[in-house]
Amino acid sequence: MGAALQVTAFGLALLSTLFLLLATCTDCWMVNADDSLEVSHKCRGLWRECVTNMQDGVRTCDQYDSILADHPVKIVVTRTLMITADLLAGLALATLVLGLDCITFLKEDPCVKLKMCYGAGVMLGAGSILGLIGSMWYAVDVYVERAMLVSHNIFLGVHYDFGWSCWLGMAGSTGCFVASVLLTCCLY
Repeated sequence: MGAALQVTAFGLALLSTLFLLLATCTDCWMVNADDSLEVSHKCRGLWRECVTNMQDGVRTCDQYDSILADHPVKIVVTRTLMITADLLAGLALATLVLGLDCITFLKEDPCVKLKMCYGAGVMLGAGSILGLIGSMWYAVDVYVERAMLVSHNIFLGVHYDFGWSCWLGMAGSTGCFVASVLLTCCLY
């Protein structure tokens, strides 16, 4: 039972870590939601802003100036939280691989292997919380920005909504949290 639970938690942690990494690297955290009026599809991410022409499919991207340049708080905080979540999830995944019962590393000391799995669960939990806070921070800021424009009757011609990268970050964080619960609560 314990080995099956470990392998299940490992598979979920691996998939969720990949989701977190993809969310951090991709550039569709915000997308324009009103495609009926637009001839282009706009995506804003943590690292750049891209525009795809709907007629010919040409995509152009503008990189943000520098990592150290002045950026909106939502981008800086989300970058920091997502990178930290990626690092924690990656470290937890490496620790979990070494702690699995099916791996021959430290096979003579099952207590240490169990502690490694528990430690990996704690790291996954911390990474999932940071990733969820980062994704939710960005999503709430997009919503508040849109609500402020609507409340002041300002129409800029572009209406942004949550992009698939934001949803991917939330899904990856949730998966890491479930894997953390499996490793910390159910393994014993």
